[in-house]
Amino acid sequence: MTMRQKFVVFAIASLLLVVIGSLFWAPVLWLLILLIPIIVLGVVDMLQTRHSIRRLYPFLGRFRYMLEAVRPEIQQYFVESETDGKPISREFRSLVYQRAKGDRDTRPFGTIFDVDRDGYEWINHSMNPNHTIDIESRIKFGGDQCIKPYLASPLNISAMSFGSLSSNAVRALNKGAKLGGFAHNTGEGSISPYHLEHGGDLIWQIGTGYFGCRAADGNFDPDLFATNASRDEVKMIELKLSQGAKPGHGGILPAAKLTNEIAVIRGVPMGEDVLSPPSHSAFCNPIEMMQFVAVLRQLSGGKPIGIKFCLGNRSEMLAMCKAMLETGITPDFITVDGGEGGTGAAPTEMTNSVGTPLKDGLIAVNNALIGCGLRDKMRIIAAGKIFSAFHLIRAAALGADAVNSARAMMLALGCIQSRTCNTDHCPTGIATQNPDRALALDVTDKGQRVANFHHETVTNLAELIAAAGLNNLEELQPKHINRRVEGTDVRTYEELYPTLDSGCLLDASTRPASWQKDWQLAAADSWN
Repeated sequence: MTMRQKFVVFAIASLLLVVIGSLFWAPVLWLLILLIPIIVLGVVDMLQTRHSIRRLYPFLGRFRYMLEAVRPEIQQYFVESETDGKPISREFRSLVYQRAKGDRDTRPFGTIFDVDRDGYEWINHSMNPNHTIDIESRIKFGGDQCIKPYLASPLNISAMSFGSLSSNAVRALNKGAKLGGFAHNTGEGSISPYHLEHGGDLIWQIGTGYFGCRAADGNFDPDLFATNASRDEVKMIELKLSQGAKPGHGGILPAAKLTNEIAVIRGVPMGEDVLSPPSHSAFCNPIEMMQFVAVLRQLSGGKPIGIKFCLGNRSEMLAMCKAMLETGITPDFITVDGGEGGTGAAPTEMTNSVGTPLKDGLIAVNNALIGCGLRDKMRIIAAGKIFSAFHLIRAAALGADAVNSARAMMLALGCIQSRTCNTDHCPTGIATQNPDRALALDVTDKGQRVANFHHETVTNLAELIAAAGLNNLEELQPKHINRRVEGTDVRTYEELYPTLDSGCLLDASTRPASWQKDWQLAAADSWN
């Protein structure tokens, strides 16, 4: 039957229903009142040309789109197991919720993980575990070129901008940081009034858009930078080269989430997507970047200055090391973001298929610094899917001194992983600029939850360190972590990811063959 024939039959049947119904009693008329909207929708479906399914199956075809719209919720609540949810499994979402709320977070009846599967990892314990560990231990950030070092927690809030997050979400995160005594990274969207409201420690991130220190032409403004960097709340400054979710692309704030307030804070026009450039305009090569680091340190009054990136070519990391050696200027820390990192909005190909995963990036950066004799001059922060104390200790075994977490902190705020951050329709009031949705997030309650999650995770970190027979996180070594490679083949991180000898890259006679090509490609005065 052709579409024209279907339409004729449908119209005649609908007309007969109306005529017959009008000849009988009231109940039929009430039935027609219910049927007429269905008939109208059916006619609309047959006449429209965008969707073949609706043309071929008038009205009934709409159910396909309805089911598709609720598929993520059905998948999350009724289909997925405790361990197979993506990007974060229910096991770890539940763990964050329980710790944030102060609920019981213990597990009965044994692990739900398959300990025999390839890739399963665990920490070695000691037959003589420690009894007490100081959970308030701090990591000093600030090398010999820094006059205002910062004592940081091993777990801090990763970069999330106001604009990507709502004002109440930023308030709650900062309140949690203040209550728990840990740091809150501003993200590249500048320091907003909501970052300052509760007085939590800030790591001010400077991106390629230079928001918060942006001149009228979009370039870096040293005077404006000095003004914001001198704030007491700002403890460290992080120069962002790239982020894991979209390395090489630059930040994205959709126009739907841009308000007048955000536009003023960032110094950008209204009505357009806010797109940060892929690269910085303040420097063009590794040497100039190190010189810029020195400028930032001087303008900030001697506060720790760091660099954040998702590792791309290993030779570029070595180029930075060569620039450090040539100029004598070193950052106080490097933040290594993994390609599995999250973001409010990213092109699909970027988020799925660009950027080195955290584990590989962390190993490469740590070895590059060790091989160049620079590791003792700076700290390393790891960022990328950190939800538990074991995730933290695993990163530490690969070279991290501390970790940053974004999605765990969002879950502590009440995020339900709806993955609508880029639509301005966040159902929990976290990743939205809709004032009605944002007001649903109670700052006092959620701020306490963020602090609770941090405290419980650091407490469990101390328990893991003690179980391994260690005194502090710095004593953790790759040998303490095991990985099942295949079948009964179990190896430690020390065997799987060998650490270079200090300074070995500086001499051709000691340089490993696997690093030779990258070393030759690296140049202090060029990224290429």
